[in-house]
Amino acid sequence: MLSLILLGLLSFAVLALLLRFVTAEGDFTLMSKRHVKREEIEDKVVWITGASRGIGEILAKQLATLGAKLILSARNQAELERVKSRLTGKHAPDQVKILPLDLASGEDSLRDAVEKAVSLFPDSGVDIMIHNAAFERPKTTALDVTEEGLKATFHINVLGTISLTRLLGPYMLKRGSGQFVVMSSAAGKTPAPGQAVYSASKFALNGYFHTLRSELCQKGIKVTVVCPGPIETSTGATDSGKKGSLEKRLSSQRCAELTIIAASHGLKEAWISYQPVLAVMYLVQYMPSIGFWLMDKIGKNRVEAAAKKGNTYSLGLLFGNKKAA
Repeated sequence: MLSLILLGLLSFAVLALLLRFVTAEGDFTLMSKRHVKREEIEDKVVWITGASRGIGEILAKQLATLGAKLILSARNQAELERVKSRLTGKHAPDQVKILPLDLASGEDSLRDAVEKAVSLFPDSGVDIMIHNAAFERPKTTALDVTEEGLKATFHINVLGTISLTRLLGPYMLKRGSGQFVVMSSAAGKTPAPGQAVYSASKFALNGYFHTLRSELCQKGIKVTVVCPGPIETSTGATDSGKKGSLEKRLSSQRCAELTIIAASHGLKEAWISYQPVLAVMYLVQYMPSIGFWLMDKIGKNRVEAAAKKGNTYSLGLLFGNKKAA
């Protein structure tokens, strides 16, 4: 009798775990952190790139309500002013600074931006740097990528982001504390058919920032790498795709909330997505032979679906389902 009871309890636990996995919005570690640690955000100076729209704008709104002081950067100053005017919170709008920035502008320009950023709040410097700015062209095959697209993607997603980090890092080290929060992508963890260059840029970010953390974590520097899957934004959807398509996408509001939760708990890496993307990430991470086999099976179908503006995250791609395209 006791064995039957134990078997029943085990079966229930397995079913509960499976249900939790199927309905998850992120990896198990992230989902175990249910709330933001407000004390890690309140009164901190947070610098956000790509803050003029999308997830960057929503991060600014949520961080402002949590009492953060903000530095907002993007290329479009008018859009940054619009975002600033809509912020509410303990320090908004008085303690919200606008710092126009083009990540592709070169090291001298980036150095000037860093020097200005650390002086905007003289008693604080920059506590948290959120690298959110990114560049992505419409999906295309790996061999059809243009040189222009290749250079544009890497200048913003990789070279500019790393240069900004390299220039800001010494100021954090001098103070003995600081955190980099990097908006990477699920495409930086798994193959992404139709997004080879974008995927490569995110793999590069993951490699750089995980290495940076291992070098500097004992000197007070924290790094959180965030890997979202398909996210719905007010301007359409990330990872290409059309707003209102059949693709199931997590809301940008929830993505921003989970990002802040991950950062405030000091998580080293966080995955944010619905299924089936999460399952593919787990497979590639822990059972790579199966994960890569799966991506090989859907690669051609996904590129075709992208060309038709269809659902590039459907399980039907595995079987060549025409509805996915």
